[in-house]
Amino acid sequence: MDARQAARLLKGVRAAALAGDRPPAAPRPEIAESWRRMLACGVHPDRDARSRLLSAAETEERRQVSPLREVLPVLREGLLPALDESLHIMVVADADGRLLWREGHASILRKADRLGFAVGADWTEAVVGTNGVGTTLVARRPIQVFSAEHFVSTHHDWTCAGAPVCDPRDGRLLGVVDVSGPLATMHPATLAWVGAVARLAERELRVRHLESLERLRSVAAPLLARLAGRAVAVDPHGWTAAVTGLAPADRIPLPKGLGPGHVWLPQLGDCVAEPLPGGWLLRITESGPASTAASRVVLDLSRAGSWTVTVYGAAGSWSKELSPRHAELLFLLAESPRGRSAAELSGELFGDPTRTVTVRAELSRVRRRLAGVLTHRPYRFADDVEVELIRPERPGDLLPHSTAPAVIRARQDVAGPWGPPRGRSGDVIP
Repeated sequence: MDARQAARLLKGVRAAALAGDRPPAAPRPEIAESWRRMLACGVHPDRDARSRLLSAAETEERRQVSPLREVLPVLREGLLPALDESLHIMVVADADGRLLWREGHASILRKADRLGFAVGADWTEAVVGTNGVGTTLVARRPIQVFSAEHFVSTHHDWTCAGAPVCDPRDGRLLGVVDVSGPLATMHPATLAWVGAVARLAERELRVRHLESLERLRSVAAPLLARLAGRAVAVDPHGWTAAVTGLAPADRIPLPKGLGPGHVWLPQLGDCVAEPLPGGWLLRITESGPASTAASRVVLDLSRAGSWTVTVYGAAGSWSKELSPRHAELLFLLAESPRGRSAAELSGELFGDPTRTVTVRAELSRVRRRLAGVLTHRPYRFADDVEVELIRPERPGDLLPHSTAPAVIRARQDVAGPWGPPRGRSGDVIP
């Protein structure tokens, strides 16, 4: 169907969903999940809410500290040349949903102003409903929001395609790059285009990271050569630059707020952390190997977008933020004390029991970071480890980015009248 036919159908889908009736077609899973969140948090479906714009000084302060500033040339080169011809604009937002940069066709910029789609505005879902910035921040994957897929009706003449930009060093969500424009100018390839440019931006960040590791290595290597014991030099995100006396690892996950002095790390045991230009020197103490056993794990999923795992052992505790995928996997294992095979986890995660290669690769990364906490055959938490799972107060806030069938079932008591999502493929409109 063409864009106008799809828009009419989507308006019927949205109207039926709001009225509690069976819709003429199922909304896409990510849109259905977003609509449920909007209904749960009380966003008005027909009232255009606006946030207080950041002042020029506040906006500039955020720009200066945002890592996205480093990749603006890549985003501009990849997107701007085609925007005037296609009657679209490019918007770059930070991880809080604040619009920091906006460029593109002048007439579309004026239309965006009328929607409040301006530099300094807050475009999180809780303020403006389902949209290419806020919904992408929650879902953490490229999403196009077309016409009446926007929860708020005043945005139905608008279409946007957003893609997240993540820090390749630690997986942290940095923000969203979005291409938006009037409904009539939408092209089916826009989402793939924006996603590809976002990946180019992440590649640029990765190159810069490798250059910084090389600088740290030039400082640390002579120092490590003079040490008699075991030590490793890492950057602030735990990536290894140089090592002596032990097998090298790509990365040593570090606790948040690491400072000079004694620290316990699951992979290394007891260490002494000393600052280096651009990183840390971790000297392993004699008691290191004997003190790595974990006795308790707290998996905290109560705060959307900030999921943590805390490991307690005889020598102390250690806490680490989790990526969306690792948060999903640890949730599934916490819910299954007897364990799950790779095929079972694949079915619960993707709705497809054959995707075991991905599951095994991700769990291998988790096991390296949580030394002694997880076992396999089947995958499970170790028998002598006590596990505490902290859920959000509202079931619908559990891992809101996730379309894993098992996670969706855990949120079912807030499912909308149009029924549970049908997995990643389902009925796609348009």
